[in-house]
Amino acid sequence: MKTHAGFTLIELMTTLVVAMVLTGIAAPSLTELHVSYRAKSAIKTIQQTFQLSRNQAISYGCRVTACPVKGNRCVRDWKIGITVFTDRGELNVIDGADEIIFATSPFHPDDIISYNRLAVRFQPDGLASGTNGTLKYCPLTSDNKHSKAIIINQAGRVRFSTEDNIKCDS
Repeated sequence: MKTHAGFTLIELMTTLVVAMVLTGIAAPSLTELHVSYRAKSAIKTIQQTFQLSRNQAISYGCRVTACPVKGNRCVRDWKIGITVFTDRGELNVIDGADEIIFATSPFHPDDIISYNRLAVRFQPDGLASGTNGTLKYCPLTSDNKHSKAIIINQAGRVRFSTEDNIKCDS
């Protein structure tokens, strides 16, 4: 007598249906997890970029600006990424002897990033006078539960916000 090892069509179809149902249940929670990790990663990158800016201002002994740059000028579109540069000439413009120190990659295009200033400028003593504020990062919607924020104070200290229910300006 000959025996055949393998699956019948009914067994294979049953296995596929069970796998599809489990995938359908798991997919939404994986999306939430991805959004949460993306927001945490992005706000950490922004925080580290601002800390680098402050450290470089103190090290170089000159004003250092961190902002989104388009055409060598600071713009308000924070999603395009943040450029850190020495700002010895005209404020918020890469000109003359200014040097680009660091630039982040663009952030997710569907996310919302809002800041109440055009740029963050650190003085040679590390102060952020006049450019202090709260930068908010909201993944996908302006009131996402995974939204994060960082606060830059007058003294140039950069810290994570402990506030719940952060809402971004669109």
